[in-house]
Amino acid sequence: MNFEIEVTENGKRIDSYLAEELDLSRSKVQKLIKQELVTVNGKVVSNNYNVKLGDTIIVNDDLNYDISIEAEDIPLDIVYEDDDLLVINKASGMVVHPAPGHYTGTLVNALLYRFQLSSGEKERPGIVHRLDKDTSGLMLVAKNDKTHEALSKMIANKEVERHYLAIVDGVIKHDTGTIDAPIGRDPNNRQKMAVTDIHGKEAITHFRVIETYSNHTLVECILETGRTHQIRVHMAYIGYPVSNDPMYGRGKSTEFGQMLHSKSIRFKHPTTGKELFFEVKPPKEFMDRLEELKINKN
Repeated sequence: MNFEIEVTENGKRIDSYLAEELDLSRSKVQKLIKQELVTVNGKVVSNNYNVKLGDTIIVNDDLNYDISIEAEDIPLDIVYEDDDLLVINKASGMVVHPAPGHYTGTLVNALLYRFQLSSGEKERPGIVHRLDKDTSGLMLVAKNDKTHEALSKMIANKEVERHYLAIVDGVIKHDTGTIDAPIGRDPNNRQKMAVTDIHGKEAITHFRVIETYSNHTLVECILETGRTHQIRVHMAYIGYPVSNDPMYGRGKSTEFGQMLHSKSIRFKHPTTGKELFFEVKPPKEFMDRLEELKINKN
């Protein structure tokens, strides 16, 4: 995996630009560029290259950034814990793991304060799957490498059942549906994902209408695959974007972000084989929005 940065300004030297974007020293960035670990629009450049609006910069993800992930005393909603794994109810607004621009205040920082985790990737200890920053709800976390490997395989083999709740814009006329459309990087905006045949990967989302309102629908979504932004991209693709989504939605959104919640998770414990099921209610903002929609419907 690589860091991918879409340039939003003109004329700045690439070493200065990346030092600011990645929160690294300029000398460190210059070394990376000399090692040809940085490309612009697919080509190696020198340190004095001036970035242009719309440039796509890719930085090798396996670099030694000398990032020290600090354990932080941040409140967590722990739904389940044993010697092998955790089930966390992630708050909307919390980034899952450190990355450029988010080195502190993440779920990983909070987890490290309380638990020993699997080694995993350097910046993602314990993380076997992720939720977007503004998506709330249930996540699995591995405490040791054996469990991490087992859970990762289970997710890849579609043995972990995840259900989501979403408020979408528009009224869906049918009760159920399946969206089978490949998802990849948006060729017109590298910061977004899109339904595309260009390097797109298989993505399947099942949905069921729970309730309709004047101009919105409450749906339950079941993921068969786990692509980046999958539900958000798929629902927007069929014309019913997740309400309040700042990236794929209609018009402006509030600070809370998309109305998307990971409500339940079902899986067999990788050590005991016992089936586990957990379910949590959406956050207050989500429930308040549903109440508004019900009042307006009546």
